[in-house]
Amino acid sequence: MKSNISIVLTLLFAVPLIGLSQGITISGKVISNEDGKAIPGVSIGIAESGKSTITDTSGQYQINIDKESTIVFSYLGFIQQEFLVNSSKTLNVSLIPNLQTLNEIVVVGYGSANKADLTGNIAKIEGHEIENIPVPNFQETLQGRLTGVHVTSSTGKLGEGVKVRIRGTTSISAGNDPFYIIDGIPVTTSGSLGNSNPLAMINISDIESINVLKDAAAASIYGARGSNGVVVITTKKGEIGKTKFKIGLQRGYSTPTRKKDFLNASQFVELMREAGYNNDLAANKDPINNTLDYPDSDLQFVENRLDQYAGHTNWRDGGINTNWQDQAFRGDAGVTKVNFSASGGDNKTSFYLSTAYDKQDGILIRNNFERISGRLNFDHQVSNRFKIGANFSLSRTTTNTLPSDNQFNNPMQLVALAPISPLRNLDGELYDRPTTTYYNNLIDSENSNWTTTGLRNINGIFGELKLIENLTFRSEFGLDNLTQNDDSYFGSKTATGQSSNGYGSSRWLKIATYNTNNFFTYKPNLQGPHKLEATLGMSFQKTENRFTSVEGKEFPLDGLTTLKSAAEITDGTSSLSNSSFLSYFTRLNYKLDDKYLLAVSARYDGSSRFGESNKYGFFPAGSLGWLISEENFLKDNAYLSYFKLRTSYGLTGNALIGDFDHMGLYEPLPYGLNAGLSPTQIANPNLTWETTRQFDIGLEFGLFEDRFSGEIDFYNKMTRDLLLLVPVPATTGFVTQRQNLGKMQNYGIEVLLNTINYSNSHFIWKSSFNFSRNINRVQALSKDQTEIPPPYSSYLNGIYVGQPMAVFFGPKYAGVDPENGDALYYKDEAQTEMTNDYNTAARLFLGSPNPDFIAGITNDLSYKNLDLEFLFQGVYGNKIYEAAGGYYANNGNWFDNNTAEQMERWQKPGDQTDIPQARLGICNGCSASSRYISDGSYLRLKTLSLAYNFPEKWNDKLKIQNAKIYIIAQNLLTFTKYNGWDPEVGTEALSNNFANANLFQGVDLYSAPQARTFSIGLDLGF
Repeated sequence: MKSNISIVLTLLFAVPLIGLSQGITISGKVISNEDGKAIPGVSIGIAESGKSTITDTSGQYQINIDKESTIVFSYLGFIQQEFLVNSSKTLNVSLIPNLQTLNEIVVVGYGSANKADLTGNIAKIEGHEIENIPVPNFQETLQGRLTGVHVTSSTGKLGEGVKVRIRGTTSISAGNDPFYIIDGIPVTTSGSLGNSNPLAMINISDIESINVLKDAAAASIYGARGSNGVVVITTKKGEIGKTKFKIGLQRGYSTPTRKKDFLNASQFVELMREAGYNNDLAANKDPINNTLDYPDSDLQFVENRLDQYAGHTNWRDGGINTNWQDQAFRGDAGVTKVNFSASGGDNKTSFYLSTAYDKQDGILIRNNFERISGRLNFDHQVSNRFKIGANFSLSRTTTNTLPSDNQFNNPMQLVALAPISPLRNLDGELYDRPTTTYYNNLIDSENSNWTTTGLRNINGIFGELKLIENLTFRSEFGLDNLTQNDDSYFGSKTATGQSSNGYGSSRWLKIATYNTNNFFTYKPNLQGPHKLEATLGMSFQKTENRFTSVEGKEFPLDGLTTLKSAAEITDGTSSLSNSSFLSYFTRLNYKLDDKYLLAVSARYDGSSRFGESNKYGFFPAGSLGWLISEENFLKDNAYLSYFKLRTSYGLTGNALIGDFDHMGLYEPLPYGLNAGLSPTQIANPNLTWETTRQFDIGLEFGLFEDRFSGEIDFYNKMTRDLLLLVPVPATTGFVTQRQNLGKMQNYGIEVLLNTINYSNSHFIWKSSFNFSRNINRVQALSKDQTEIPPPYSSYLNGIYVGQPMAVFFGPKYAGVDPENGDALYYKDEAQTEMTNDYNTAARLFLGSPNPDFIAGITNDLSYKNLDLEFLFQGVYGNKIYEAAGGYYANNGNWFDNNTAEQMERWQKPGDQTDIPQARLGICNGCSASSRYISDGSYLRLKTLSLAYNFPEKWNDKLKIQNAKIYIIAQNLLTFTKYNGWDPEVGTEALSNNFANANLFQGVDLYSAPQARTFSIGLDLGF
């Protein structure tokens, strides 16, 4: 009986025991949600049993469970994820980066650090976030993504400058651009030919990360060049493992973000005839109702001009209606991008190799940009103590260049031509003056060429030696070699070459910068709760600038465009300048109990740009941090996962002036055949550094396992000893002298919020919001000086103590007198009295080109293999002055075509309107005033992208590692009340030196709008 029972019990438990012994198999791959790359070493544990495993080098894993279990995936720097499984299955996991990870690596000056250990303010953007954005330079990709960083494209022309301001404008007459470092090498950002942008030569796809050092604690290690912030760019490196290849293809189409409405032919005729007739009525003539008044009337003058502008056509029948604005824009604008890279390596040697081709056809005629680039980065571990490496890059850019905005051959100025003018005469040739109101610069499209070619090498090598345990020495040498050729030819039919039977010029520029950094890093193994890291080193940089220019005229044929064909060389010049920096720096980081942080740094800088007695400056900084979340009273808090308080104070400097501003200068002044010299600059041997003292206090936090995290910072920057161009008495024989006078303040608040709104195995939604408010004030100028008024009557930007930099100052427009159509201005500061006399109007502050705040919000959504990202970028509270308004909104003052709103002009007593009466040749409200100032605030859907990642089974069939197809739109939507083409404006036409670039802000002078671009792309990895 007992044996039978045993047999039965054995049979009852046999099946479940057999099933249990087989178990449930779970397998799959773990990747990063951020870039789709496999993650090796991910810890995979079974919550119920404690069994665990890790992913292999390709991110693959396999684990067995005995019953329904919770599998936990965890990896440093990523948010832990859990999944409940009860059957054998394939479980692929996409881990979400921890937005506020304590161990995120951030690049700092001469090294790197964990974010948790930082006591300074550094903003970071990863290269994969921006690599596919269809813009010619990486600066534009920063818009709306970083707190305290205001980026403005000065124009829609390709290859031109981009204004980047970090925590405001700090200087009046010196430079305000950040200091750019690429792989430890300071790079040239100014001094290029014309309005070209040297940083457009950098291939965006090569960038691994961009770190922006904003406060003194972060930037003071760069001392004399840290006042405007420091942008540290790190390029991609090889990864340990088999060689990986990546191919990227993109093709896009571009259109202007916006066009203005101009008068059509019938409206133009109506306005111009009315303007002439109004003049006649004011002179007691009535040529319409009294034929005797018609001869020599203004109406007759207008109609004669209309006959002239109509060419071979008759304006009276309305047969011609030319849209000149459409002629300025091309219909085939677009983007082509091709990238290839290979990377790999082993424990000793790793490499990254890339090449790229970028071609952009601009929205404006005669404007395109082409870049061919290559890069090789490698690192080699010679021994356990010695490591070497090198970064080599080469790029060539070709830009079909356009003239400055205020030139008549700028395509945007075609809008001034009369819509009754046909494009071509009966012989098929383009019409020009006198048939067109002004020069028809379409002729430049057929009879000129202007090409700027750039060649740039940015190369660096380094060696790193471990001298003893915990002490290393690193030596770096870098060379930035920029060469540009600017060749132009304007044929005999163009306005430039017409009087000289063709005009040609050739300009050549070479800027060579070499730099060496040599520094020790010491990380002792201290006992107990102490951690220490010290850096001590020196840096030397020398820059040499060579420039040559030749001009000629009288060419035998328009087909012969080089200067060899010129019968007369009309001008030629060459110049050589150089500057150097010698620096010594140190930094000490101390950490106690993994929660109390102290950092001090100092740099002693010498520059050849300053007077003999003031060549050296000292720039110290100190900062403190407290990881409050590591304290016992918060360490186990269920809601607060991270909480840090930090503060810093320090000095940084600015040396962005001319190489010889401290010296007395002379220039050649030949008399007949005799050589001579003439003084051009008065010496200032006491010239020294412009210094900025900056205080920062910040709070970093993470809530609910960092699903909600962020940073809040308040800062105050005071810049003293401004490198100011100061007026000097005429008895000296000079106009200005560079002196250290004046003060400028910038203070504000920055807010960064990151959220993981929702996440599960299929769907993830993340958001990032940033807000920055900077308040700028000019605190002092030179002694007894309270203002620097606008240098030109047609502009309103000035500098006034107590006001923001480049504030608008001038007459305030008060509308139109309803009785007679006169333009009115406020006569007093209280704005209680009005006058029609522009010269007696009160000069008032009319607004600032500096925004009240800037903001951006990014949303990333992933559903299975689909990724959607959209970025909104906004600027609020700034004003823009339409300097061209006095021409295209002049109420018929002359024969420029006007904007459509001028049809709302005053016509009879009692009319209520802001548009004055049309009067020919009489400036009725067309002078510079607040009439042409409008709100420059805007909200823009900057980037929208939708991507599909190929499933793993597709990749396996195609024998590739990964693949992604995407569509991306740039500047898709813009919401603004601004009256002009585009609210993102500068004045590149007047920004030929630092002083002008700082002064003429927020000015629109026929500035081209930004491009709206739609692209489709494919990324392949294998």
